[in-house]
Amino acid sequence: MSTHTGETAEAEAPAAGPQPAGGGVRRVLGRLGGPAVRTRLGTFAGVVILAVLFWRLGTGAFVDGVRRIDAATLAVALGIGLVTTVFSAWRWALVARGIGIRLPFGAAVADYYRALFLNAALPGGVLGDVHRAVRHGQNAGDLGRGVRAVVLERTAGQFALLAAGGAVLLTMPSPVRDQMRQAAPPAGLALVGACAVVLALRMNRAPSGRKPRAVRGMLGEARQALFSRSTAPGVLLSSVVVLAGYVAMFVLAADVAGAGASVAQLLPLALLALLAMSLPLNVGGWGPREGVAAWAFSAAGLGAGRGLTVAVVYGVLSLAASLPGAVVLVARWYAATRVRGAADPAGPVPASWGFRPPAPSAPAPVVRIPAQLPEVRSEKYAPKESARLARSSLPFSAVPSEGRPMTPESV
Repeated sequence: MSTHTGETAEAEAPAAGPQPAGGGVRRVLGRLGGPAVRTRLGTFAGVVILAVLFWRLGTGAFVDGVRRIDAATLAVALGIGLVTTVFSAWRWALVARGIGIRLPFGAAVADYYRALFLNAALPGGVLGDVHRAVRHGQNAGDLGRGVRAVVLERTAGQFALLAAGGAVLLTMPSPVRDQMRQAAPPAGLALVGACAVVLALRMNRAPSGRKPRAVRGMLGEARQALFSRSTAPGVLLSSVVVLAGYVAMFVLAADVAGAGASVAQLLPLALLALLAMSLPLNVGGWGPREGVAAWAFSAAGLGAGRGLTVAVVYGVLSLAASLPGAVVLVARWYAATRVRGAADPAGPVPASWGFRPPAPSAPAPVVRIPAQLPEVRSEKYAPKESARLARSSLPFSAVPSEGRPMTPESV
C-alpha cells in the first residue's frame, strides 16, 4: 500500500511543479498591454518629448507664448470652443440615437464640456471620454452601447481629420508633401487590395450562422450610426465644422505668437499638429503636438522656437476653451452632494467607502389615535365574582384598617 502511494505522489509531483515559461511570458505581456500600463507609458512618452524640447529650445518659448495671451484672445478661444463643443455634442447625440439609445442634446453638451476639461487636466488625454462613455451608458441602462457610442463618435472625428489631412498634405506645400506623394501610390494600391479581399470574402462567405454575432452586431451599429440616411449628413457636417474650429484655433495661436505666416502656409502645419495630437503619447494633449509643430515650422523656414510657441499658445487656449467643463463638474458635484445630504441627515457618505446610501423608503401610513378613548361600559368586560374571591384569598390582600398595622392575623 505504501509503495503504491509513493508512486502516485511521484506521478503527480511534476503537475504541481512550475508552469512553462510561455505562460508567464503571456501573463506579463497581458499586463503590459493593459489600459493602465498603456496610459502610464503614454504619459511618460509625453513627458520625455516635452523635456527634450525644453532642453533643446529652452523654456523661453513657453514663457513667451503664455505672456502673449490677453483677455480678447481668451474670449475668442471660448467662442471657438463653444462652436466646436456644441457640434461635437450634436454628433455624439446623432451617433447615440443611431445605435438605439437616448441622449438629450443639453446633457450631451454639458457632458462633452466636462470630458474636454478632464482630457486637458488629466494625464492620458482620453480619461474624460472614458468618463462620459461610462456615465452615459449607466444613465441609459446599457453600458456597452454607451461606450460604443463614444468610440464611434470619436472614430468619425478621426476619419474626418485623416481625410482632410491627406487631401491637404498631398496638394498644398508642406514639409511632408514629397514624402506623402511618394507614399500615396503604394498606400492606394494597398487600400484597393484590401477592398478586393473584403469583397471576395463577402461573395464567398460562409452561412451567416457561422459568423460571430458580436462582429455582425458591431458592424451593423457602425453602419447605422455613421452611414445611415438619418445620421450620415449630420455626422459629416458636424465633423467638418469641428475640424474647421480646431484649425481656426491653431491660426489664432499662430497670430498671437507672431508667426507671420498666411493661412495657406499654416493649414498643412495645423493638420500635422492635429494628427500628432491623436497619438496616445501625451500629457493632457501636450507632447507630440509641440514636437511636430517645432519640426514642421523649422522645415517650413519659420523657426522651431516659433513652432513651439504656437503649440504652447494653442494648448493654453484649448485649456481655456474647456474651462466651462470645470463649472459643469463642480455644479454636478455640488448637486449630488446636496441630494446625498438630504437623503442622509448625518451627512454624505464618502465615495471612497465603496457603497452608496440606500434610497429613502416610502413613509409609513400614519394612524391617528384619539386623545381619550371612550369608557367601556359593557357588562361582559366587568370582573367576575370568582376572580374577586380568588384575589381576596391571596395573602396580604386585605385592605388595612385605619390605625392598625397589617399583620397576617388581620387578614
